[in-house]
Amino acid sequence: MNRRPGKSKPAPSRVDFHSHSYLSDGSTSATVMWYEAERLEHRALALTDHLSLEDPKPMLDRLHREAEAWDDSPFQPIVGVELTYIPPQRIVTVARAARRAGAEIVIVHGETIAENVAPGTNHAALESGLIDVLAHPGLLDPKDASLAKANSVALELFARRGHSLCNGHAVRLALEAGADLIVDSDAHDPSQLIRMDAARRIALGAGVPDTQLDRVLSHTPEQLVKRIRGT
Repeated sequence: MNRRPGKSKPAPSRVDFHSHSYLSDGSTSATVMWYEAERLEHRALALTDHLSLEDPKPMLDRLHREAEAWDDSPFQPIVGVELTYIPPQRIVTVARAARRAGAEIVIVHGETIAENVAPGTNHAALESGLIDVLAHPGLLDPKDASLAKANSVALELFARRGHSLCNGHAVRLALEAGADLIVDSDAHDPSQLIRMDAARRIALGAGVPDTQLDRVLSHTPEQLVKRIRGT
């Protein structure tokens, strides 16, 4: 008997640009994080382990070796760093070193109200021209939201408690400035990765209008992946 073909399953579209392995403060390997992200229908996941003033090359070399397991897969592992607790005046130097050592994406641990981050970190990161994402920017200044727009830096909406307290503030300023927003997990364990439906609820709860959901959840992440991959 001839069977009618079923509808093809849509390609995964969830992209997360912020997660950690046990190379910094995560609970497991990058390989496990990427495996679980693929299983949860992510199209790409960036491993952005914390980097301070140390040599970034050993960590990035390890991540690139683990990423090779997906060379022939539609899933895209992305290798990067999160610049964390770096004196603002050193952000440019460390970001350049990370790029030279093989970081495909550089994000900065922003001025979350949940931790004591040095004042001026947001501004230094945004004006550097060397970062892709400002993580949990906290009480972002309106002028810095405009700087994010000017330098094509995505502002992060956060899934984890504490850092997420300022999501609504970030949405308001980003919409006023025309800056890009993304939704990230900051997963330190596979159980903290989120599916697209959860990312959608986080965006809506933070005040992203229905008319901007596609931009936040799909268009901006796709453009950032293309920029990272040089396509």
